Amino acid sequence: MRVEVVYITRTEEFIRTLEISSGTTVETAIRNSGVLERYAEISLEQGKFGVYGKMVSLDAELCEGDRVEIYQSLLMDPMEARRLRAEQNIDRS
Repeated sequence: MRVEVVYITRTEEFIRTLEISSGTTVETAIRNSGVLERYAEISLEQGKFGVYGKMVSLDAELCEGDRVEIYQSLLMDPMEARRLRAEQNIDRS
């Protein structure tokens, strides 16, 4: 089976296609992709992972064609960012 492991930063895209066997988990695919060696900021213990935008656990088994996504932590709460932008727009008026 083929799957992809994807991790995107502000400046780079890591996309690796892997040949895996039936029963392979998200964690195994991530470990085998080489992404952990390239990006030290990824934590399997604290990270968030998905398959095509749907959150999954590390022990979820993959299917043919799945796209494993490694999500970055948010730098700021989206509601707080929106509030700050709104304040800046008011100050410019």
